[in-house]
Amino acid sequence: MEFDIHFKVLLSVFAVALVMGALIAKTNFCTMGAVSDWVNMGDTGRIRSWLFAIAVAAGGLALLEFAALIALPGNTMPPYRTAQFAWLRYLLGGFLFGIGMTLASGCPTKSLVRIGGGNLKSVFVVAMIGAVGYLMFATEFFNIAVMSWMGPTAIDLARYEISGQNIDAIVSGLAGTDPKLTRAVIGAVVVGALLWFVFRSADFRGSFDNILGGAVVGLAVLAGWFITGGPAGEDWRAAAAFAAERPSRVEVQSFTFITPIGDAGRYLFEPARFSLLNFGIMGVFGVLLGSFLYSVLSRGLRLEWFVSYRDFVNHVAGGVLMGFGGFLAMGCTIGQGVTGASTLALGSFIAVAAMIAGAALTMKVQYRLLDA
Repeated sequence: MEFDIHFKVLLSVFAVALVMGALIAKTNFCTMGAVSDWVNMGDTGRIRSWLFAIAVAAGGLALLEFAALIALPGNTMPPYRTAQFAWLRYLLGGFLFGIGMTLASGCPTKSLVRIGGGNLKSVFVVAMIGAVGYLMFATEFFNIAVMSWMGPTAIDLARYEISGQNIDAIVSGLAGTDPKLTRAVIGAVVVGALLWFVFRSADFRGSFDNILGGAVVGLAVLAGWFITGGPAGEDWRAAAAFAAERPSRVEVQSFTFITPIGDAGRYLFEPARFSLLNFGIMGVFGVLLGSFLYSVLSRGLRLEWFVSYRDFVNHVAGGVLMGFGGFLAMGCTIGQGVTGASTLALGSFIAVAAMIAGAALTMKVQYRLLDA
């Protein structure tokens, strides 16, 4: 496989992730923190930032698809728009992930950013996510222990002449409307509603960091879709098909951090095997380096360690739950919460709601235990 196209794609992804990591560190964009602010203090600033990221990514993707500059297939990685509607996976996986990110004090993306800032606790979190993720996709454990009973619960929407689980495909399939026009209209309605809700808050409008954080994450996700699903992505996939050793995970995709953390751990055991380098790994390394550079330049680099054995157990358990729950839900708060949501996939919105519910419930239990 030619060096040029493969590594141009990977270097482009790395550059986008580098900027995203630095600006997440700068703006304190954090999905777990967003839920905590909302549940515990009634502050919706970071929740609105998260929703703004979804609006930017979804709006941009809708425009690119309407202009025929990109066409997402049904088998993106993960397959957000698949007709196999695995509702139980989204619910249970999302809920477990929400519990895990609360115990670990942050989602996988935030854990990577914290490592870049010197937080050694997050190293254990990421290690657990990687170990569990690798167990899920590289062995038969997941198929035997989970999919053997959960797989049959999935609903095959194709039986009802619905091409995918994205909201526009469901509406188009049921109403018999033109798929392209329906996608544009539904996208405009969803994005418009999100933007109206986000910017109706004067506090949010006055918060530069919240606006910047949401915009950067949304644009990064959009860039990922365009890099892999646009013209360069077509050349990338064509070149990979004829490579002597096919590179890892050459598919249409954007940013997510569960499976990629597992991939990164695997690559570190064989660093000379460049065919293992993929989109997700470059995203992981880019976010890490971006947050590290920001921490150094802003003089915010601080080593942080566990304050107690209980703190250690919580973080390790949180990493395990995020690894398992995130793989089950097919994404994290970025992978499903922004990337998946940008495709208007119903499963993504269910997974995000379950993540928020799991996180909120865990926070309430934690506060009850503190008061006891």
